[in-house]
Amino acid sequence: MNIKDIMTTNPVLIKPSTTIKEAAACMAREGIGFLLAGEDDELKGTLTDRDIVLRAVAAGKDIESTTVEDILTDDLLYCKEGQDIEEVARNMGEKQVRRLPVVNAQKKLVGVVSLGDLAKYLKPETAGKVLNDISMKFSGH
Repeated sequence: MNIKDIMTTNPVLIKPSTTIKEAAACMAREGIGFLLAGEDDELKGTLTDRDIVLRAVAAGKDIESTTVEDILTDDLLYCKEGQDIEEVARNMGEKQVRRLPVVNAQKKLVGVVSLGDLAKYLKPETAGKVLNDISMKFSGH
């Protein structure tokens, strides 16, 4: 099974010039904690609710003037829609990420895949290893 079969299509894409306040409101409206930042299907980076808290709020930045571009994660990790889910899951575990943008052969954004999407289809031994690897990052080990 490939990522294309399980990914979420039409991910929320915001412009890098969007303010942090607007990005947080978008997350609240959509019921999500992860946004892709870019324009015209070209990714510039990702933004999580955690990024907003740690890089903007805790740092004392003005949420009405600070933009997504100012605090986004621009170390872009992604997967391709034709990749096998086990391979992507292993990569997510190694990189300790919970979500990945999905691109097509032309490197255009076509979706997003989360650990939750993958978990339903992984072999138990792969799922356990990936979860352990990712939880190590968020537990501070």
